[in-house]
Amino acid sequence: MGDDHKSFISNFEAELVVLSPGRINLIGEHTDYNNGFVLPTAIDKRIVFSFSKNKTSSQCNVYSMTYDKVLIFDLEAIKPSANEWENYILGVIHELLQITDMVKGFDCIIESELPIGAGISSSAALECGLAYGLNQLFDLEISKIKLAELSQRAEHTYVGTKCGIMDQFASIMSEDQKVILLDCMSQEYRLIDANFDPYKILLLNTNVSHNLASSEYNTRREECEKVVEMISSEYSKVKSLRDITKNVLNEFKDRLSPKLFGRAVYVIEENERVLRASEFLESGSLNQFGELMYQSHRGLQHQYEVSCPELDFLVDFSEKNDQIIGSRMMGGGFGGCTINLIHKDHIDNYLVNVKKAYKKRFKIDLTSFITVPSKGTSIS
Repeated sequence: MGDDHKSFISNFEAELVVLSPGRINLIGEHTDYNNGFVLPTAIDKRIVFSFSKNKTSSQCNVYSMTYDKVLIFDLEAIKPSANEWENYILGVIHELLQITDMVKGFDCIIESELPIGAGISSSAALECGLAYGLNQLFDLEISKIKLAELSQRAEHTYVGTKCGIMDQFASIMSEDQKVILLDCMSQEYRLIDANFDPYKILLLNTNVSHNLASSEYNTRREECEKVVEMISSEYSKVKSLRDITKNVLNEFKDRLSPKLFGRAVYVIEENERVLRASEFLESGSLNQFGELMYQSHRGLQHQYEVSCPELDFLVDFSEKNDQIIGSRMMGGGFGGCTINLIHKDHIDNYLVNVKKAYKKRFKIDLTSFITVPSKGTSIS
């Protein structure tokens, strides 16, 4: 297609438009790949996919407005690319072709409202939106859960990030004004009313994206697996950190390095926090819910060691303000956003102060947005 992608766009007529949202996670970070509990939901910012069949058997053209680039590929010759953003797309295609031969040539235009590297899972929104759209376009009749699972596999095989199921699950399965209490071991889930009034969900984007995030993410996963391997040698039923109690972990304290012990303590405590947080949300005990968010951040900062100075500064700053009842880093870590529960009457004033303080400390502009729990991937 080369340089004439502008004519491709101007001549494009969409047969199908799909909206695929980013997600937030209120609490339960790095627990999903440890078969634990999480409390995510989709948000009202999303990626828009416009699809049409192009009457070829296997030629595909995907234009990203974010990158102003066209990815051209043949369904009969799918292989990983040197460009990371392309692998999210190619990985989904690869996984779809493992289970169906009904996908044919198509054109797609992708337009994103999601900031990349903010920890709101633009990657899962990209994967899930593409999978969902092709499922609709070609009448593949794949269930929503299966779409989430194949999107997760795409990230494992083509991108190389061994993520848990949370991001894809939240992107596809969320419902308006609800959060999902998800058991990542069984994939059983419960929808909980997301009633935070008089508080709003404020995301503060550090605008730092540390390159450590994906490599350290996989390292944390390996560290957790080492703990499981040691303990399962004596407790055969232990398959993940989810199966380990604090009492059992303490039996191995002298045999584990302080670092590995800290990783495991964090995950076990975070699972407990998620379950307690879901109860507090249902009972309207928002102050207690917010306190668990702070505890979650300190665990991520000190035990799991995936925070960074910019995130810690924002959480520390929020603790001095009575109008914020909870704050923590969100996402893989080393940058991205903090998620804050702030009284709706004090947002503007707080933003003036925190942006000024952040700029003074780091010489970086802080960006922000208010978001609300929203429905998952859907047809426009």
